Amino acid sequence: MNDTEVIPSSYEAWRDCITIRCGIPLTESYIQSRLKELNRTDHPKTREFLRLYGSDHLQRTISWFRRAGEELAASTGGRRRA
Repeated sequence: MNDTEVIPSSYEAWRDCITIRCGIPLTESYIQSRLKELNRTDHPKTREFLRLYGSDHLQRTISWFRRAGEELAASTGGRRRA
């Protein structure tokens, strides 16, 4: 993600935005809570996300959280729940 790119367009840019720019560690509990919220289209935060960024970006973001969860599970020897 370059300095002018506000919305990440790749997993790497998204991960950098979350972990470096925002300083949020991608822990199992954080990943699971965000996935639970983002998969509920009736959740107020998800509705706002859809309004601002659209359904395509929502689906990309969900896939990036899933990928982060898979990477975390691989790095911890698969201790993460499915």
